[in-house]
Amino acid sequence: MSHAPLELRAVERRYKTEAGALEVLRGADLTLQPGEIVALVAPSGTGKSTLLHVTGLLERPDGGEVFIEGAAAGTLGDDARTAIRRNTIGFVYQFHHLLPEFTAEENVMLPQLAAGTPRAAARARAAEILGQFGLAARLQHRPGKLSGGEQQRVAIARALANAPRVLLADEPTGNLDTATANLVFDELLREARGRGLACLIATHNPELAARMDRKVTLREGRVVPG
Repeated sequence: MSHAPLELRAVERRYKTEAGALEVLRGADLTLQPGEIVALVAPSGTGKSTLLHVTGLLERPDGGEVFIEGAAAGTLGDDARTAIRRNTIGFVYQFHHLLPEFTAEENVMLPQLAAGTPRAAARARAAEILGQFGLAARLQHRPGKLSGGEQQRVAIARALANAPRVLLADEPTGNLDTATANLVFDELLREARGRGLACLIATHNPELAARMDRKVTLREGRVVPG
């Protein structure tokens, strides 16, 4: 029996404030199938970042559970959650967060090396993925020598380096001009669909959201159709 790559089941998340408990997620449910690309279109302050953090096992839920490929993962210990993030979940952020002292190739090698991939194999895979993003001639360039669009392509390649089954992206083209954003998003969609990834992509861009398989939003702490 195959399981959905990602499922949130009755997820709750609350924070302590001086005014008392702030409930952000109140029984959030969401299931992503292989190859399904879902847009998360939610106003600021509704819990979008919290949802992504809990989904990506960066925060533990206060109630409910996060299932990754059918296995309960949200309430595991730190080491186990770190291993799942490293091997099964890819992250792309609005700002690329590339390490400036390393080349494009080395930035894509690093998560592979952390996962135990031999250096030669990690280098070969980095070159392969970067080539798929049209960066074969930029492997030895550091981030400071790359354009904004090229930097974000490297960040996406890094997210794909360990062959994740789930890809989470928070405004992945929000820091780019319109033309570059469309180009980078085209490449992201192509790679995600080609690899059969389950993707949750937060965006404020309605044109990009319309190109995904479906839209969801957050309302009163729950995930509802967008």
